[in-house]
Amino acid sequence: MSNHAVNGHQKIETSNFLMIVLILLTVAIGGIVEIVPLFFQRSTTQPVAGLKPYTALQLAGRDIYVREGCYNCHSQMIRPLQAETLRYGHYSLAGEFVYDHPFQWGSKRTGPDLARVGGKYSDEWHRVHLNNPRDLVPESNMPAYSWLERSPVDAAGMPVRLKAMRTLGAPYTDEEINDSAKAVTGKTELDALVAYLQVLGTAVK
Repeated sequence: MSNHAVNGHQKIETSNFLMIVLILLTVAIGGIVEIVPLFFQRSTTQPVAGLKPYTALQLAGRDIYVREGCYNCHSQMIRPLQAETLRYGHYSLAGEFVYDHPFQWGSKRTGPDLARVGGKYSDEWHRVHLNNPRDLVPESNMPAYSWLERSPVDAAGMPVRLKAMRTLGAPYTDEEINDSAKAVTGKTELDALVAYLQVLGTAVK
């Protein structure tokens, strides 16, 4: 049996602790090199031309979209591949999502991508679809969200939501924040979700 000293690469491969430390170090350095430059690129930090922050009703709809877990089945990211752009439209740009916190890109597609769904269907189509998807698409396995039509938007909580988004970079004015509760008064969660869906992807022609 050989008793020669373990050194070099063999030492790394035979020490679990050393291997773990070096792997973590490599991943950390690689992540920093890949991610940090993105914070300084205008294409990833500046909004695309024509992009506006969500209205109070659209923001309420975005929060409902997240609350109901719609991102579990629908991505909002069109990759720059011909098969995707032919089906869904222009590929997604980072500048479209600078006011989204958190953004909804994702990669899971049990249902179709929604990045460019805004304006594709009428408000009434979305209402029927959300109340019972099978009324429009018989083979759909999407759950029905019929209670949204009976649930009012939390108007009192909207100013706080807009203030939080302004802290994260959305350019809301004091007037927009103060008027946000009034803007959603009398609206249902279904109204809000439809308003959110109808604005998706409309900043890019």
